[in-house]
Amino acid sequence: MFTRPWRAMALSLLAVALLAGCSTAGRPQPQDRPKDELVLAVGAEPETGFDPTTGWGRYGSPLFQSTLLKRDSQMKIEGDLAESYEVSGDGTTYTVRLRKDATFSDGKPVTSADVTFTFETAAGNGSVIDLTNLKAVEAPDEYTVRFTLKEAQSTFTTQLVSTGIVPKHAYGADYARHPIGSGPYKLVQWDQGQQAIVEANPDYYGAKPAFRKLTFLFLNEDTAFAAAKAGKVDIAYIPAAFSKQKIDGMRLESVRTVDNRGIAFPVVPAGAKTKEGYPIGNDVTADPAVRKAINAAIDRKALVQGVLEGYGTPAFTVNDGLPWWNPSAAIADGDPAAAKKLLADAGWTDANGDGVLEKGSTKAQLSLYYPAGDMNRQSLALAVADMLKPIGLQVDVLGKSWDDIKTLMHANPVLMGWGSNDPLEMYNLYSSKYKGVEYYNTGYYGNPTVDEWMSKALKATREEDAYEYWKKAQWDGKTGVSALGDAPWAWLVNIDHLYVVNEKLDIGKQPIHPHGHGWPVTDNIEQWRWNE
Repeated sequence: MFTRPWRAMALSLLAVALLAGCSTAGRPQPQDRPKDELVLAVGAEPETGFDPTTGWGRYGSPLFQSTLLKRDSQMKIEGDLAESYEVSGDGTTYTVRLRKDATFSDGKPVTSADVTFTFETAAGNGSVIDLTNLKAVEAPDEYTVRFTLKEAQSTFTTQLVSTGIVPKHAYGADYARHPIGSGPYKLVQWDQGQQAIVEANPDYYGAKPAFRKLTFLFLNEDTAFAAAKAGKVDIAYIPAAFSKQKIDGMRLESVRTVDNRGIAFPVVPAGAKTKEGYPIGNDVTADPAVRKAINAAIDRKALVQGVLEGYGTPAFTVNDGLPWWNPSAAIADGDPAAAKKLLADAGWTDANGDGVLEKGSTKAQLSLYYPAGDMNRQSLALAVADMLKPIGLQVDVLGKSWDDIKTLMHANPVLMGWGSNDPLEMYNLYSSKYKGVEYYNTGYYGNPTVDEWMSKALKATREEDAYEYWKKAQWDGKTGVSALGDAPWAWLVNIDHLYVVNEKLDIGKQPIHPHGHGWPVTDNIEQWRWNE
């Protein structure tokens, strides 16, 4: 039904030289290495280094640092550095009690002073860690930390899950390059642009990892696949285009994700402009019938098979499968007849017989933008355009730089990518407070009922109660952010994260991965085992 542009499979001579030369020179092959060593090509190099206060570890384990809390493979919260934690009745105070056997890799104990220092530093850095609601963090004693929030925020636990603790005594300007932490591994060598070598932390308080040494190679997907074929790595991340190619001694592992792709619609009529002068609104997608019809017409299973080689799942929300997902938000899709009826009932007709609908003076013609160079998004956009043509919508697919998209995204549909293990992402994408803020609510969506459900979710003092409110924000039986409700998005697919793995390497039960292929696979590194 649709065609897809194929990724070039050939590697440059430079990439081949890299595999044969500098980054792997002198390194034993997998079959020759001790069984307590692994070589991995699972993610891009962190450009800013390994400092949790500036964002390291947000998408996957910080590896060198420990966090206060963590999630298990079922996404349930459990203690890490924290022995326990309590939330006050009004939801504004979190009291965390630390374990007393944790030390940093330099032998110094982890105390409440380190925790307070970490969060104060992160708040001061103004990084991707959103601590704007943190009023104060205090240390009543050496192993107790008290977080006071400006207002209740049930998602604050996510900050405790994802923020690695740094040592107050050993933190300085060069920390990102030479991190010290209390995690399962410690960094011993970082050759920027090539590799990072880490060794097990002998003083780690948790389950001891089975592998003494890990070497991370910073390779793109094409080169990582070539490294796997050459027998130089034990695990490598790959694109779906390579999934049909077999590698002797390795298996394909497919990990479910909320690494989703979807189309963000402008939901207000055209006419307004941002303070920078960028246009806001679109007279076609401002009609909810158009947005609902697009959602109904898209065959998500066909997208998974045709674009993702079968490695993915249909997406109906930004959080499919997570504890706060509302399964009733999934709709019957791939139904052009239902889509045509929605449009006809809303007054869209093909008056001149050219195959493109009209409503008054408005033609059902759209430009759908995607970031140029992203082959998956291009393929998805082209496929969606093919699916919408039979229902009378003309969609022109255009690749642009992010700089260009920033000027166009409030007035045109854009194929975006999101996906987080934090329900706060729902709030960022759909809250009236975030209309036009960065890349969040680009379509200027707002619904007072949805805002109220999300406000109740944030103010809940129990995570389980918050989940129910998040679900109602998706669909409460009358309205919501899903395609059953206002349909400000057409979510398309969740992209499986694919890895080729040495057949003797067991990488444990992987939790649902967030947006960002690569580092999240190491989140359960303590569970990895070598099976003879």
